[in-house]
Amino acid sequence: MWTRTALLSSLCFTVVVFAQVSPKAKAIHDSALVIDTHADTPQRFLDGNFDIASTDPKDPGHVSLDKARAGNLGAVFFSIWVSPKFNEGHFARNAFDLIDSVYEQAATHPDRMMMAFSTADIQRAHKTKKLAALMGLEGGHAIENDIHLLRNFYRLGIRYMTLSWANTNEWADSSGDQNDPKVQRHNGLTEFGKQVVLEMNRLGMMVDVSHVSDKTMSDALDVSQAPIIASHSSARALSNVPRNIPDDLLKRIGEKGGVIQVNFYSGFVDTDTVSPQSEARDARLKTEQDAINEKYKDDPERRGEESDKLEAANPLPPLPISKLIDHIDHIVKVAGIDHVGIGADFDGANDMPEGARDVSMLPNITYELLKRGYSEKDIRKILGENFLRVFGEVERVSVGMSKSISGDGSTKRISK
Repeated sequence: MWTRTALLSSLCFTVVVFAQVSPKAKAIHDSALVIDTHADTPQRFLDGNFDIASTDPKDPGHVSLDKARAGNLGAVFFSIWVSPKFNEGHFARNAFDLIDSVYEQAATHPDRMMMAFSTADIQRAHKTKKLAALMGLEGGHAIENDIHLLRNFYRLGIRYMTLSWANTNEWADSSGDQNDPKVQRHNGLTEFGKQVVLEMNRLGMMVDVSHVSDKTMSDALDVSQAPIIASHSSARALSNVPRNIPDDLLKRIGEKGGVIQVNFYSGFVDTDTVSPQSEARDARLKTEQDAINEKYKDDPERRGEESDKLEAANPLPPLPISKLIDHIDHIVKVAGIDHVGIGADFDGANDMPEGARDVSMLPNITYELLKRGYSEKDIRKILGENFLRVFGEVERVSVGMSKSISGDGSTKRISK
């Protein structure tokens, strides 16, 4: 069980990194362009009235401007996620509210962060030592089966879309409900789903396959004319959960020039250690969680707060950071050194490995990679250069696709 906010008021936080981070590791990290492709902090902006410039030492969140500075985070993709269960009929409207919350943070702190929409913007922010704030739409249900909404999201700054979240939508199967007999599935992408992928290519919006089923992922690889990304996914060979990616698809993503951004959530990093205890915990807490969902079904802010308090009071067992680095190692071996990066899922999951609990601790990743023999050049690739290359290729493909996939722009809304 994990929620989309991190308002864990019962926890405390101090901006620290491991004492053993070497001067060499720190020098490499501090001079690199570090990009994290998935943070759920907008839920905190909107539902918790969180200010990203907060200096509250008791704030338990994973992302703030001070923490980003401590971890030399140069660019972050803020996740625009709308619950498919509690926002039925209002997906786009709620997504617009979340997008607005990101713009408001950037407008409030122009000296420290800036909205970014391109590889050039990321580079410009890096040179001026500002945090580049980008956005990804997490879950295709948010476009409400409407190509026109997809285009509008792009115009508002969305630069990747996760084709599905944990729910199968009307055009893309998810990995999250594949064993639910009540869910109508499509054997991957529908014809409309394939049109969505091509329109994303034309717009210059990255196709994100985190959360999707294996068949949806395979279909996206077949259809997309640009490299695809997995914004926050790890290796299934090391942690056997449907959310993670099997080796054959890791390899295909690499062969097509894409990148897999490793998820830090303990439940995806080490199934053998975490899953049995997680399942037992979830079963034990189900009655309490169901009561919270029902009591606050019309109050998402309070529902998130109470859910996070329940989860924080029942943490998963701690994991060493080495388990996380194992996933990077594995993806390098299967997909190649040019096809792995970081998509931590900060502020979207509570339980992270020791030494990787928030953005201030990102130098520990560099230190651990250095210990394993990675060169400075390869570490820089993993920290951000691989993703920046893929983003640039998506931009290049977009320039070459001059016509809308719908021809005259008359694509109709799919009936529900």
